[in-house]
Amino acid sequence: MSINFQELRELIAAIANTDVVELNLKNADFELAVKKNPGVVTTVVSTHNAPQPVLVSPIELVAPVVDKKWVEVKSPMVGTFYRAPAPDEPSFAAVGDRITMGQTICIIEAMKLMNELEAETSGQVMEILVENGQPVEFGQILMYVNPS
Repeated sequence: MSINFQELRELIAAIANTDVVELNLKNADFELAVKKNPGVVTTVVSTHNAPQPVLVSPIELVAPVVDKKWVEVKSPMVGTFYRAPAPDEPSFAAVGDRITMGQTICIIEAMKLMNELEAETSGQVMEILVENGQPVEFGQILMYVNPS
């Protein structure tokens, strides 16, 4: 069985944002154990064909698998990242979406001002590294786009 690390990252990120303290998933080919202590998430992934479980650190799970041709979209300022214009509205861009140059892809709120960030290239959104409402730093990578 192959492991989809993107789905695994999303699952662990979702667990980290809940009150769930421990999660165990198991089937004939695969076992996943996630235990959360304050500030630390420990994940053990094992396949039943492997002799020993593999300990996956949270840092490794956060690091995306990036193709060299993908374009980094970086925050131009310190602020708060928003994926949509309002909580009840759809996201500007989601993983898998095709975007065009000049299209608004997110908002960075800084000092009560909403700054729309426009795409500098057309392509497909491959990964979004920031959660909605999360503080971001100047130069922080927000997402990756596969240019077309």
